[in-house]
Amino acid sequence: MSVRELVVLGTASQVPTRRRNHNGYLLRWDGEGILFDPGEGTQRQMLRAGVAAHDIDRICVTHFHGDHSLGLAGVIQRINLDQVPHPVTAHFPASGQRFFDRLRYATAYRETVALTEAPVAEDGILAVTDAYTLEGRRLSHPVESFGYRLTEPDRHRMLPAKLAEHGIAGPDVGRLQRDGTLRGVTLDKVSEPRRGQRFAFVMDTRLCDGAFALAEGCDMLVIESTFLDEDGRLATDHGHLTAGQAARVARESGVRHLVLTHFSQRYHDPQLFELQARSAGFEGELTIAQDLVTVPVPTRHQ
Repeated sequence: MSVRELVVLGTASQVPTRRRNHNGYLLRWDGEGILFDPGEGTQRQMLRAGVAAHDIDRICVTHFHGDHSLGLAGVIQRINLDQVPHPVTAHFPASGQRFFDRLRYATAYRETVALTEAPVAEDGILAVTDAYTLEGRRLSHPVESFGYRLTEPDRHRMLPAKLAEHGIAGPDVGRLQRDGTLRGVTLDKVSEPRRGQRFAFVMDTRLCDGAFALAEGCDMLVIESTFLDEDGRLATDHGHLTAGQAARVARESGVRHLVLTHFSQRYHDPQLFELQARSAGFEGELTIAQDLVTVPVPTRHQ
């Protein structure tokens, strides 16, 4: 059975706290794992969360502030130490190539795994697989930052009554799905469209077009909410969002499940973020992220 879920490895902005590690998020998407923004301590958080180096197929770094990237050195070395049997691809802002190089080769180790570097220089599609299309969009932060979005291809849901009406059963169903027509019966006559799932990851940014474009129509949006609304000036000055602003992005973009994370150490009551997100009018599913929790991606629209 396919698994689509977010494993939260860390939720702290800038510095870790007693209860929150630096950022780190693993998205399990069927048989593939995508690691987002591995901050310091991610390798240990993976162990605590039951995530192995073998689970990582792709690494996506939004930008090169330490709380989003200092864990790269350890994660990359662990991938090689464990001799992960499949290739791993790393996406990161092209302007930060020198930082990626330093982290990749921070210390001596034996390289055993093919790690492909795929820097991001502009908005657009980064990868296309059978399971999803990955794209990046520029965000608004003091250093260059990109958010990421996965879009599953739209497919068809077969209608048993229509199949029976046309006498199609068994292996013929697969042939019809593959070829689009069978004995004069087209796929559209015995199925209905099923929209693919969509997931977006938006970290350090002010409100900007890129954030809304990434979030549009998503089943799950993971987004920073570093500050509470009363500290909106600080958020703008430092290139961040408040809880209310993050909820506005989700509300206006039609997000089904909003995951707020990347909290400043100045706040000690996570429920305040929930209250402000609801006050901003977001009515969908809402998770205030905590370290080491797993959040299922909402089931597909039928």
